[in-house]
Amino acid sequence: MPIITLRTLCLALSGCLAVATPALAAPLLNHQAALELNEASSAWILTSTALVLLMTLPGLAMFYGGMVRRKNIISTIAQSTAALAIVTVLWFAVGYSLSFGTGPEATNGFVGGLQAVLLNGVGTGTAHSLAPGLPEFLWIAYQLTFAIITPALIAGAFAERMKFSATILFFVLWHLIVYAPICHQVWGGGWMGSLGVLDFAGGAVVHVNAGIAGLVCALVMGPRHGFGRDNMAPHNLAFTAIGTGLLLVGWLGFNGGSAWAADGIAAVAAFNTLLAAAAAAIGWTAIEWFDHKRPTLLGMLSGVVAGLVGITPAAGFVDPKGAFLIGILSGPACYAGAVWLKRALKYDDSLDAFGVHGVGGIVGALLTGVFASAAINPVGEGANILNQAIGLAAVIAWSGIGTWIILMICKFTTGLRVSREDEIEGLDYTQHGESIHQ
Repeated sequence: MPIITLRTLCLALSGCLAVATPALAAPLLNHQAALELNEASSAWILTSTALVLLMTLPGLAMFYGGMVRRKNIISTIAQSTAALAIVTVLWFAVGYSLSFGTGPEATNGFVGGLQAVLLNGVGTGTAHSLAPGLPEFLWIAYQLTFAIITPALIAGAFAERMKFSATILFFVLWHLIVYAPICHQVWGGGWMGSLGVLDFAGGAVVHVNAGIAGLVCALVMGPRHGFGRDNMAPHNLAFTAIGTGLLLVGWLGFNGGSAWAADGIAAVAAFNTLLAAAAAAIGWTAIEWFDHKRPTLLGMLSGVVAGLVGITPAAGFVDPKGAFLIGILSGPACYAGAVWLKRALKYDDSLDAFGVHGVGGIVGALLTGVFASAAINPVGEGANILNQAIGLAAVIAWSGIGTWIILMICKFTTGLRVSREDEIEGLDYTQHGESIHQ
């Protein structure tokens, strides 16, 4: 194509974007406020954004990558990488608007409006009304990191058997149909937030949402070839241990940053995060030791993650005593979900997306209604287990039904599963033409 033609196309595209993006002096949108910059809080949320992004790549990628068989490590890491790329572009295009936009076109508290499509109207002098001390671009970036990791968590349920083309389509549709509406309903001014459902950092929005989706994926897709017969033990627990460490560090930004300020609530959330992770690791290991007569490294690592999941909805609402109890209960509960329940029902949730994230998120969300303390956070004054249960029921229904519909769309377009031969050979080579043996 001639250079002059390329230049003309670029100019035309720039013009279109300029039309779609009004001047920064335009009136504030419904969800916006004029920026009242808090430099300390902005610095903390910048740091937290980096920490949460670290949780997906390389944190979750290594955590999951070490738990699959050697022939599927590249494909598993590729799923986390794809989630990062796909969701980032979607968030810019429409996801942020659907999640946190408000206005006359917002749909009755179920999904946001379209005012901020392509970040229309967002400028260096605007803030989201929920966090007037933070530049809106920073708020957008921080919330994006939550949107990225949520579908990446689901991939743990269908690891080692889903087509990469289906994974891409699934991530696109799931972000738009499931994640963005639930995010709006709980955090973006929707009906669950108005009801008083408490979710400090994503127990429902991220973990229950992803866990239920993972369970539906596992049930619809069926078990891996050889499940229950072949050795499917993790190929490299050192990778999983490194991934767990990255998740633990990143979770300080995940929970501590969800205070949206550098303050006492952020501090207690960070401490509660560490305490609950430690307590859950002890709880999981104690049950495993009794059940299998020996403790395992994988069990301790899984317990850490179980505690991190369990404390997520409660981190900035409970005192350390509540955090300890949530952690010590989350470990055994997630062990039951990941080991006993899966063994009894014989479904193949490859990397325990439901057993850890679904079960841990449900336990943590319900216990938030029990242990929330107004002395820690005034928002916790009206906490009750009934509202938490209503919110959980809504998230479970929306995620479960929406995920099933998306899987059916994938099934009849891209197809869901690789062939039996490709699965036996491994997805690294059959889906990506790569191998760690190269």
